[in-house]
Amino acid sequence: MRSLLAVTKRRCLIMYREFYGMKHQPFSRNVPPEALYESKAMTEALGRLAYVADRQLFAVVTADAGCGKSTLIRKFASSLPKEKYIFLYLSDSKLTPRWFYKGMLDQLGLEARFYRGDAKRQLQKEIEIIRGVHGQRVVCVLDEAHLLEKETIEEFRFLLNYRFDSVSPMALILVGQTELWEDKLRLKRYDAVRQRIDINCVLPHLDRTETERYIKSHLKYAGVGERELFSRRAMDEIFRISSGIPRLVNRICEKALMYGYQQGLRIIDDQDVLYVSDHEMLNGGEQL
Repeated sequence: MRSLLAVTKRRCLIMYREFYGMKHQPFSRNVPPEALYESKAMTEALGRLAYVADRQLFAVVTADAGCGKSTLIRKFASSLPKEKYIFLYLSDSKLTPRWFYKGMLDQLGLEARFYRGDAKRQLQKEIEIIRGVHGQRVVCVLDEAHLLEKETIEEFRFLLNYRFDSVSPMALILVGQTELWEDKLRLKRYDAVRQRIDINCVLPHLDRTETERYIKSHLKYAGVGERELFSRRAMDEIFRISSGIPRLVNRICEKALMYGYQQGLRIIDDQDVLYVSDHEMLNGGEQL
C-alpha cells in the first residue's frame, strides 16, 4: 500500500511540474546547496562557521525542528575548499565516545583501535599528519547532538584539551534542536564543556517577509521565473500555518501545488492553502 501511495505521489509531482512549467521540483530535499534560500540569520551563521573552520574552534548550532539546521550544514560543507579542509559528518543518537572516534577514523579511511583511549590517540596522531604533512584542517560536525548522552558530551572536553589547551586539534561543531542548549549545555554539570564553546549560533524562524522570499527563491530554482503562483493572501496563510518553519513551508507549498494542479488553478489563493492544511495534510494521514 505504501509503495502504491509513493508511486501515486511521484506521478502527481511530475504532473504538477508539467502543469506549472517547472524544470525542477521546488520544495524537495534535493535542491542543490547553491540554490537554497539564504536568510540573513543563515548568512551570518555561515560566516561564523567559516571562522570556526579557519580557527579550528568549538561551536554549537541550535534551532527548532525544521528551521534549517541541515540546510545550513549542507551550504557550509559545500563552501569549504576541499584542498584545505577535510569535512567529517556524524549523526547518531546513540553515539558513545568509542563510536565517536571510530566514526571519525572510518571516514578518514582508518580502522579504529578497540579501546577508547587508543582510538583517541590514534585520531589525534592522524590529525597531526593531516595538518603537518598535507596542510589540511579537519572540520567535524555532529548532528542531532541534543540526543547525545552525558558521557559523550563530556568526552569533547578531553578531546579538545590538547597540548594543555594551547592548540585545538580540529574544528568541532555540535548541531541540534533548541534543547541542546536550553536543557543540556546550560546545566551546571556541563560547565567545563560550555566554557570551551567559542561560537553559539541560533537559527530563528523566518519572518513573514523571509517566508515569501523563501518561497519565491525555490520557485525561481524550479524555473517559473517571476510568474506568480501564490497570491499575497496565500503567502500570508502559509506563514501563519507554518510559523515561518521552512520544513513546514515546503510541505504546505508542495501539497498546495498538487492540489492546484488537480483543480486546474493557475494561481493558488489563501482559501486553497486553508483547504490543503485542513484536508490534505492534517486529516490525510500526513502530519505537518
